Amino acid sequence: MKTIIAACSQNLSGSRASVQTALRTLLAAPWPSQRDIRSWLQLLSVLQWVLSFLLLGTVSLLLLIYLVFTSFWPISALYLAWIIFDWDTPEKGGRRLPCLRRWSVWRHFRDYFPVKLVKTHDLSPSHNYIIGSHPHGILCVGAFCNFITGSTGFGEMFPGIRPFLTTLAGNFRLPVFREYLMSGGLCPVTRRAIGYLLSKNGTGNAVAIVIGGAAESLSCRPGVTTLILKNRKGFVRMALQHGAYLVPSFSFGENDLFRQVVFEEGSWMRSIQQRFQKMMGFAPCIFYGRGLTSVRSRGFLPYARPITTVVGEPVMVPKIEDPSCETVDMYHEMYVRSLLKLFNENKTKYGLSETDELHIL
Repeated sequence: MKTIIAACSQNLSGSRASVQTALRTLLAAPWPSQRDIRSWLQLLSVLQWVLSFLLLGTVSLLLLIYLVFTSFWPISALYLAWIIFDWDTPEKGGRRLPCLRRWSVWRHFRDYFPVKLVKTHDLSPSHNYIIGSHPHGILCVGAFCNFITGSTGFGEMFPGIRPFLTTLAGNFRLPVFREYLMSGGLCPVTRRAIGYLLSKNGTGNAVAIVIGGAAESLSCRPGVTTLILKNRKGFVRMALQHGAYLVPSFSFGENDLFRQVVFEEGSWMRSIQQRFQKMMGFAPCIFYGRGLTSVRSRGFLPYARPITTVVGEPVMVPKIEDPSCETVDMYHEMYVRSLLKLFNENKTKYGLSETDELHIL
């Protein structure tokens, strides 16, 4: 018996010593600094955003289809009934949730790059506005961060102005993803949706349109500043029909977030991209960024490059219900001049050289 007790005592002593050694080792290990924690939070915030835009709609659709063949089929049936009932809501201003704009994750998202908003002129709440957002880039990070989240201070810089951002109408046909988009203040880039915001939603509305769209994303690459704008005049006609002022904005650094395989005009791959764009509304770009665990690895996360979005001077536009082509061309030319002025006055401040030019196609 004494032998057994002695053995147990020895085991307990050994276990106690092992625990103490493990605790000392744990306490001696370097704890992550506040800087490390901030970096992780920033990386996770960008990761959730990228996954939401690339996968949320598709995964939700596949999940609802799968549930149809299980005992949980009423969930899919009820959500289908909800979509039918709620079908026109995206075209009527959406269903924004102010709390989502104040979500703390967007501050980490902003600081990852970082993203900055620069105001050059006031916007009066007594008018409505169409903000032209340039360039498109790959995922429109600057437009999203500045016009959808409140992290860069849009509400404080432009008091009384409600910003909206337009995106492909097809995105609002995807289950769950449509709710996510509307809650942030996104709306379809359709005449009906934009017209509602500019005519039936009071004043103080600023509708941001990424004018270059999918066609512009095909030419997105670092060091090249090319905009698809010369024949994009529908936004000018909309502005004239509703008396909305035109406001140019430019996100310096947007094209530096990803690397893209750019196919030359006339190549068979470029033709496939353009045909796909015409059929589906978006272009299948082949791009890459940094990996999740290392900046040196390749992945789908954007590189941490500073983005500065400069909002320019409004171009005053009269209200003309049926503007002539000559009138549309005149105000389109005024808008282009205002955009070029904005670019040239700010390019050296935000990473470009004096010799860099803005190419408009």
